Amino acid sequence: MKLVLIGAGSAQFGFGTLGDIFSSAALRGSHIALVDINGESLGRVLAAAKTFIGAHGLDFSLSAHTDRREALKGADFVIISIEVGNRFELWDQDWMIPLQYGIPQVYGENGGAGGLFHALRIIPAILDICVDCTELCPDATIFNFSNPMTAITTTVLRKFPQLKFIGLCHEIASLERYLPLMLGLPFEQLTLRAAGLNHFSVLVSAQYRDRGTDAYPDILAKAPAFFEKVLGYSDILEYIQTTGNIPRTEGETGMPDIGRTISSRQWSDRRLFRQILERFHLLPITSDSHIGEYIPWAREVADHKGILDFYTLYRASLSMLEPTIELKVKERVIPIIEGMLENSGYEEAAVNIMNAGLIPSLPESVAVEVPARVFRRGVEGIAFPDYPKGFAALLRNYAGVYDLTAEAVLHKSKDLVVQALLVNPVVPVCERVPELVDVMIGRQAQWLGYLR
Repeated sequence: MKLVLIGAGSAQFGFGTLGDIFSSAALRGSHIALVDINGESLGRVLAAAKTFIGAHGLDFSLSAHTDRREALKGADFVIISIEVGNRFELWDQDWMIPLQYGIPQVYGENGGAGGLFHALRIIPAILDICVDCTELCPDATIFNFSNPMTAITTTVLRKFPQLKFIGLCHEIASLERYLPLMLGLPFEQLTLRAAGLNHFSVLVSAQYRDRGTDAYPDILAKAPAFFEKVLGYSDILEYIQTTGNIPRTEGETGMPDIGRTISSRQWSDRRLFRQILERFHLLPITSDSHIGEYIPWAREVADHKGILDFYTLYRASLSMLEPTIELKVKERVIPIIEGMLENSGYEEAAVNIMNAGLIPSLPESVAVEVPARVFRRGVEGIAFPDYPKGFAALLRNYAGVYDLTAEAVLHKSKDLVVQALLVNPVVPVCERVPELVDVMIGRQAQWLGYLR
């Protein structure tokens, strides 16, 4: 096998993915091509990986490339995790400039005005990678970890419907952290299915595996008391500021001494989450910072302090944490690759692929996040013909934004960008939207200058 990691100069992605690959017996003997535009960072990851291979006697070979075309030749699997420009500087612009034009944002990374401009910057770069893949490794399976996931996957699969392109996000892992503690039983005793749009998804069904009975009534009954006490980002930030210690969490409930330090933990980061739980009777997969980007009334109920504290922690964590290579599977991409090699047919909890009828109440040509069975030929999404109508209506409100975002990139159209903002359910203004688009193109001309 030949695996290509694009964005491998990021120690967090590079070290984490290498650890996953090195843990796989099925991939022993594979060649791993590391790709990044930053040669210095790439060199550090390569050196660390070679040292690790030698120390553990592993059967893998490595190469490093700043020219991705050289690396992609003959690849079997390509894994993408990239960002363009100065991540946080641009993110701040995405968040704050629309605010000046009267567009409030709960977060500003994946949905709303900020998510749109983020998508307009990064999608062309990923399309360029896919162009190279169609020429150099047309049969490769391509996994994408970059955000905004739904916008990227929708646009790529519209332009390259023949590509085996799969979006992956780790938010689904929240179920494995919470539900065993909530229900008091091992995760393996549950059969779960979640679906929706990326970062805008809910648990649709839950069963006790041994009994074959519905577990959702117990989840709905126990979730309020459980999440009222779960630690949130504000709790963790307060703990760090008070003690000077950086806690090592076990899921969301580690840190045995944190409870003596924090002042409160009432639905931390999950006040919008709580509304979905109580009004729609569904368990969201992610917290307010993500799901709040898509719902117009989110800004009324979301935990804004928790979201701001998360942003502070997220920025700080990239400098505080020192990633290392570990022989431990952390992401789902390697189990999926193993399932393909074995033609296993196992059910993977969440992949982002084109809808094509999987959730009939949503447009066919927009990507959805659904479970899928894994075969040698690729992944086969699981359909939800009876998807909950209330939440489906929320999803439909936003699906048109992704439709127009993809078309704006593919046609390089500024007019379609304006339309994507005007149909966005979280955008409450109209007249000055064209000026906002011009300002953002001017500020981010290096990445948005293609729009005409």
